[in-house]
Amino acid sequence: MNAGHNAAPLPPGMQSHFDTVVARNPGEREFHQAVYEVMQSLAPVEEARPEYSQWSILKRICEPERQIIFRVPWVADDGEVQINRGFRVEFNSALGPYKGGLRFHPSVNLSIIKFLGFEQVFKNALTGMPIGGGKGGSDFDPKGRSDAEIMRFCQSFMTELYRHIGEYTDVPAGDIGVGGREIGYLFGQYKRITNRYEAGVLSGKGLTWGGSLVRTEATGYGTVFFAQSMLKEKGQDFGGKKVVVSGSGNVAIYAVEKLHQLGATVIAVSDSNGYVVDEAGIDVELLKDIKEVRRERLTAYVDARGGNARHVTDGSIWDVPCDVALPCATQNELEEIHAKQLVANGVQLVAEGANMPCTPAAVALFQSAGVAYAPGKASNAGGVATSALEMQQNASRDSWEFDETEEKLEEIMTHIHERCLTTAEEFGDPGNYVTGANLAGYLKVADAMVSMGVI
Repeated sequence: MNAGHNAAPLPPGMQSHFDTVVARNPGEREFHQAVYEVMQSLAPVEEARPEYSQWSILKRICEPERQIIFRVPWVADDGEVQINRGFRVEFNSALGPYKGGLRFHPSVNLSIIKFLGFEQVFKNALTGMPIGGGKGGSDFDPKGRSDAEIMRFCQSFMTELYRHIGEYTDVPAGDIGVGGREIGYLFGQYKRITNRYEAGVLSGKGLTWGGSLVRTEATGYGTVFFAQSMLKEKGQDFGGKKVVVSGSGNVAIYAVEKLHQLGATVIAVSDSNGYVVDEAGIDVELLKDIKEVRRERLTAYVDARGGNARHVTDGSIWDVPCDVALPCATQNELEEIHAKQLVANGVQLVAEGANMPCTPAAVALFQSAGVAYAPGKASNAGGVATSALEMQQNASRDSWEFDETEEKLEEIMTHIHERCLTTAEEFGDPGNYVTGANLAGYLKVADAMVSMGVI
């Protein structure tokens, strides 16, 4: 059995481990896919480090330390009682307190939260920061809900979650559907219940009450910084490059902003209703206004730009010819058929801004075609890295300037890029960012687990 999406076979010795994961977690397709993708890289490490097998590291690392599922009742504006399901999967704390975002989206289920938490373990390890991995969220859909409804939902959600988190235990942040507004409501309820101002218990906070500059921009900026390092490795830069960025949420918006600052032209972005092509370059300030202030669909962008842009509802954003593609929307959005089109159109580089947006078959196609490809656990680690910087500032009761924090973020992303290449080279797969990211993250977590014994 494999993870679907035409995934390549596992190396000898790994298949039985994967079959055990599937048997213990039936029906959790996204989680199976994330585990399979990592296991494809692990054979060299398991051979080089026999102590890992002795201590059953692979088995333990695939089993969350704690899985929390709870009911979230709240009252809509019309007086009707609503029931949602809340999740927090505290996956691995070998390197530090659990760290990872909360996602509010109707697609959320245990499989998605576990896949995200599993990825987070290795992503957080790659940052070099002292943080473990976890993830959480709810099947609540904030779209179309009033601020009052969102506040009541967040308060109910935190009324259960508060007992499981803490600045030295588990530090949630935002993800899809959870921005500054939601973090504010969540933190307010935490403070009210505990009667403590523990700024370090949540990251992504407002700047006036413990937040960090650059946190809003961090995931998008970080993805671009990583891609910039990939281009530099090829003797290139973003100057004159045409880029397509899927999504139009936080990650996509700030990826577009940084790309333009570095001389690229972003010609397309998307949302769930289609995509917009603007050959003159996406107007990022207009995009911010539409998505972050007015909370409207991309059709409003075309209305504002007039004849300079067009909205497309059929096909895929990956049909648009580009030099660089940054999938920044959601998991499994870029499939093999899309990868074929991108390769046919001459794409040179793909870096993931979302979590697992490319299917295994798409990744295999990019690699076989010689397209430079970076997995999200490396290229989108900037968000959690800056969350950890926010935790540092909270712990020291300090606040850093924008330029200082952005410089730290760029240094972290450059270091992750170097670690990926160095580790891939060490284990006989030079230039493969997937191998490098998986093994560098796995080695760090596994060594810590060995040191701590069987726990």
